[in-house]
Amino acid sequence: MRILCCNYEYPPLGGGGGVVMAAMARQLARRHEVTVLTSGMPGLPVQSDDAGVRVIRVPVLFRRELATANFPSMAAYLPMGFWRGLQLGRRGGFDVINTHFVVPTGPLGSALASTFGIPNILSVHGGDLYDPSKTSSPHRHALLRRAVSRLLRRADMVVAQSRDTAGNVRTLYGVDRAVELIPLGIDRPPATENVSRTEFDLPSGAFVMVSAGRLVARKATSQLIELLRAVPDAFLMLIGDGPEAEALQRQAHELGVHDRLRMLGFVPEERKYRALAAADLFVSTSQHEGFGLVFLEAMAFGLPIVCYNRGGQTDFLTTPHTGHVVPLNDFTGFTAAVIELRTSPERRELIRRHSRTLVERYFIDRCAESYERLFEQAVLAGHGRRASRERS
Repeated sequence: MRILCCNYEYPPLGGGGGVVMAAMARQLARRHEVTVLTSGMPGLPVQSDDAGVRVIRVPVLFRRELATANFPSMAAYLPMGFWRGLQLGRRGGFDVINTHFVVPTGPLGSALASTFGIPNILSVHGGDLYDPSKTSSPHRHALLRRAVSRLLRRADMVVAQSRDTAGNVRTLYGVDRAVELIPLGIDRPPATENVSRTEFDLPSGAFVMVSAGRLVARKATSQLIELLRAVPDAFLMLIGDGPEAEALQRQAHELGVHDRLRMLGFVPEERKYRALAAADLFVSTSQHEGFGLVFLEAMAFGLPIVCYNRGGQTDFLTTPHTGHVVPLNDFTGFTAAVIELRTSPERRELIRRHSRTLVERYFIDRCAESYERLFEQAVLAGHGRRASRERS
């Protein structure tokens, strides 16, 4: 098949949604022709090859940071992407479009699919439907809700990565239609051996917590700084960067815990894996996750996980099998869960074995195979509709 993937962000731009789409595209490119139409920024090539995936970047306005988007750049992506998509379609043609994130990419994928008369598979990732930390979240605004509802109805198929996201299609947007459920997947991490904690300026015998993700309001990472004060002598590594970074550093100094905080910033995949391998526990105070790829990565390294119960991670994280899933913003319960796991190495070992077995279901090859079947169904259905119209 000739597959066009539309996504506003593609690595190194953006976060987890772009990362998993890129991994899936590489898997699909082993058997199909895959083109990704995404946005650019200064320093990134206009066209490149990513393990067989043709990546086309269109110019957008005012984007200067890898991790953080802005409204002008998202708005510019739609007309620039449509213009470039028309060129690509007229030169080679596509069989199917896979649009990732109804906001901001949804209008682009829908318009190109309509123009070329091919099916559009719309993948919703969670934050594009519901983000409790943002006043701009589409569910809060009547006009945006109507626009999103229309795009959800127009798509040939809608795919959600968790039951939480699939439920939001119906409850927040009033769209009563079939929603395919395909859990996201991660690349199988390489074997990471002989990791010394001195790489991260950590004492060899310390209890080490780790968290990963963009440092934005939705992650509520300030609670993790508070956790350092509540769990004496523990250390915390933060992997990732974002607009909250300076405030978190100030908070750590004000609370007197900065000597037990390691802010690693945005790091290459290999260093992220080494940080996970050096830790004892993965912690997340995120207020909502559409799915939560970082949880899968933590599971691949056998880390117990303590997180809140709001989001798609509840499809695969459970108490006591993977650690603790705590009611949203029950910080007392969160702290107690961390302390319980800290004092029970035997339980951490049981969780390590269980998680490494469970995560086998969530590697990217499974995700790509499921999408491949959907694409084939959509293309065959499209051929059938065209044949029916021709006969009539």
